[in-house]
Amino acid sequence: MKLEFLPHDVQYIMREFLRLPYTLPACSICQIIEMWATRLLALAQLVALSVSAPPGFPASGNGLWFTKSANVWSKEWLPVGNGYLAAMVPGGTSSEATQLNIESLWSGGPFADKSYNGGNKQPGEQFATAQAMDEIRRQIFQSPTGDINSIGQLGTDAGAYGSYAGAGYLISGINTTGSVSNYGRYLDLDQGIARTTWTQSGTTYLRSTFCSHPTQACTQHFTSTISKGSAAGLPSLSYSFSSALEPGMPAPNITCLDSNTLRIRGTIESSGGMLYEILARLRTTPVGNANTTQCLQSPVPIEAPANATLQVTAGTAREAWISWVGGTEYSMDAGNAASDFSFRGPDPHAALLKLISSPSRAATTFSATLSQHVADYKAALTDKFSLSLGQTPRLDVPTDVVKAAYKIDTGDKYLEWLLFNYGRYLLASSGRGALPANLQGKWANGYGNAWGADYHSNINIQMNYWAAEMTNLDVTRPLFDYFEKTWAPRGALTAQVLYNISRGWVTHNEMNIFGHTGMKGPGDTAEWANYPEANVWMMMHVWDHFDYTNDIAWWKSQGWPLLKVHPPATGVASFHMDKLIPDLHFNDSTLVVSPCNSPEQKPITFGCAHAQQMIWEIFNAVEKGFAASGDTDTAFLNEVKAKRARMDKGLHIGSWGQLQEWKVDRDSPSDLHRHLSHLIGLYPGYAVTGYDPASQGTYTKKQVIDAATVSLVHRGNGTGPDADSGWEKAWRAAAWAQLGDAQQFYHILSYGIFLNFGPNLFSLYNPFDSNPIFQIDANLAYPAALLNALIQAPDVASYSTPLTVTLLPALPKQWPSGSIRGARVRGGISINLHWNKGRPTSAIFKADSNVVARPVQVVYGGKTLTSFTTSGGLTRAITRF
Repeated sequence: MKLEFLPHDVQYIMREFLRLPYTLPACSICQIIEMWATRLLALAQLVALSVSAPPGFPASGNGLWFTKSANVWSKEWLPVGNGYLAAMVPGGTSSEATQLNIESLWSGGPFADKSYNGGNKQPGEQFATAQAMDEIRRQIFQSPTGDINSIGQLGTDAGAYGSYAGAGYLISGINTTGSVSNYGRYLDLDQGIARTTWTQSGTTYLRSTFCSHPTQACTQHFTSTISKGSAAGLPSLSYSFSSALEPGMPAPNITCLDSNTLRIRGTIESSGGMLYEILARLRTTPVGNANTTQCLQSPVPIEAPANATLQVTAGTAREAWISWVGGTEYSMDAGNAASDFSFRGPDPHAALLKLISSPSRAATTFSATLSQHVADYKAALTDKFSLSLGQTPRLDVPTDVVKAAYKIDTGDKYLEWLLFNYGRYLLASSGRGALPANLQGKWANGYGNAWGADYHSNINIQMNYWAAEMTNLDVTRPLFDYFEKTWAPRGALTAQVLYNISRGWVTHNEMNIFGHTGMKGPGDTAEWANYPEANVWMMMHVWDHFDYTNDIAWWKSQGWPLLKVHPPATGVASFHMDKLIPDLHFNDSTLVVSPCNSPEQKPITFGCAHAQQMIWEIFNAVEKGFAASGDTDTAFLNEVKAKRARMDKGLHIGSWGQLQEWKVDRDSPSDLHRHLSHLIGLYPGYAVTGYDPASQGTYTKKQVIDAATVSLVHRGNGTGPDADSGWEKAWRAAAWAQLGDAQQFYHILSYGIFLNFGPNLFSLYNPFDSNPIFQIDANLAYPAALLNALIQAPDVASYSTPLTVTLLPALPKQWPSGSIRGARVRGGISINLHWNKGRPTSAIFKADSNVVARPVQVVYGGKTLTSFTTSGGLTRAITRF
């Protein structure tokens, strides 16, 4: 449908406000018009209302607040979490249905099917698979177009792949009467607490929910402020557990562990599956010496699951709080051949009982529990880092209305600042457990979730952690443990039986928590399943952690072994050295990958730019990290250097000036694909950004940057025919910032905010759906994209190359003043930066005490402000620009 056929005012909205392509499917236009109507209604409601943030909402404005309870889970509920557990809070009054998550609660895997083998070929299939691989490569190289239609013979049925699962609901009931007034709910991002307050029959109630990392428990607290003449103490309260609200979840046994503790125990599948347990302990501050709590066991037939409820007697307590812990029998330590890849650990009961009973972890007063949580939260998030965009707190406009009023290109620096803080909050709240943040962090609504809420490793899990190092969040260790204990052990088998490679380990695009390292099939799944470069991209994160921290002890014990050696198999670099083969299509003496798919593109070909650029970068990491590793295997280092010299670097300029996505010039100028795979060297990598003709090819750096720009322009704004997700817009925004284009950076960033974030600021995969899919990668990538417009310090190929730190490389006019405290860049350097009227006013650089000397240059506006060589504790201040 052409926009020209629409009324003039609608055309104006499409072109001037939405900045969308002039040709859109008719249904998309209808949906966008509906979105605008909804937003205009919200604005009209705002004009008619005079509201203010609820009592206790942070004066900083650092939080989300609302004037009504939540309805749609993905658009309105509010998240809390500590990494081990997560919860979603709707903000009810007479009852509160808190949705629970346990980080390792999955269906499928060896718990459901003992024959599950991670989607791998059988050892006896290795020879036939090797023959099939040789034939596939021969056909690709001999094809006039350098591609073939299928590699279905390499895939394997996913079997009991499973899904991350919801863990049921905690139902809190309150025996109150009367109409509700003065309602408000909010998520305090200064303290990591969700609260709901309201007044009923002259009494004001306050419910607070948070998940504490030190205690590995979540707590819900309830109290009231009683007006003169009202009865003393709380009304009667009840606490129960429901699996019925989690469709598909088998009913567990719910029993009284003691007079104030519920024990919920079951399996995630009706036929068995993983065992899980939740212990929920209720405490009160009594009125006098009253006996406040009791656990009531419901009589049920022997065949049915047991049920129990905790109760607080009316008038007996001044405050009540229930804390819950949860766990499963899953263990990453059993994800290896010695444990027969069972992933089965001990029964969780003893560990959970210790958690909830230990005086040091289960404080006897609520104030002590709260203080412990807030201190840890601030130490993790706010003490080490802060950002200001010159925003003014919006204490008179609810968050959903602020979001509804947001406009592309005009923006709202308060909302943009809030989204930044929210992204860091979500990463800290989901990334500090035993497992890394998945496609939904640790929040999932339902027994089965979109894409299994798994670990997609061709962009999504990577985006989850883009902001971690640069914003000083200590959340990456669970990610690296996950690689070590679930990817590497079975990945060594995959390398052997699928690729006939005896060195190293490999995995593919989709990963569960059970070591699913095989290529998912059956059928023609190559466009998303043929991705053995997953391990390379994630080793970039391993390298980044060392490059930012210079933690040599960690590098020796975990980082280097993942990259080079993981007994009994050698590591990622070794695998890809063996996988590179001579290019027999162009016969240009280079080494290429084959077969390859540029992530989620259909062509099955060779020399995909994405793979070639990443492998070149990881070979550089091997050389840079060799000395610190303590490794003496110089033969390995020399082999890496030799392969790096011979390999195609993945940088070719095509017939219409584009940076080619494939070695064969087959890019389409109209391809709006969601992935920017061939631009990985622009962001987050450096093969494009730091291009050097001496080591990478015969083009000039300007030619390569110009070609990348052409490709980025033609890739569109992140709303193609293949998807409508926030993460693709966040990646584009970061890429435009890397090119120093402030206008395009802000346009795409604001477009993503406008289109793909809900009223609760969750990023939504399909925002026009009445119940859209929550997909956390845009939330977590957003801080990285924003910060890339303010400070850039991309990696370099060699330590002898100066680390270039660029200040305000793509500062939009919408943020004329602001500051950053505690930003981190490579080389173990922290930066405090202030700017005003669009120009920096001060920048302070401080090196850690353990840094390795390396050259640094600081650039602003294309000019070098200063150069220095790092040393332990070095401080350099710049006040003239």
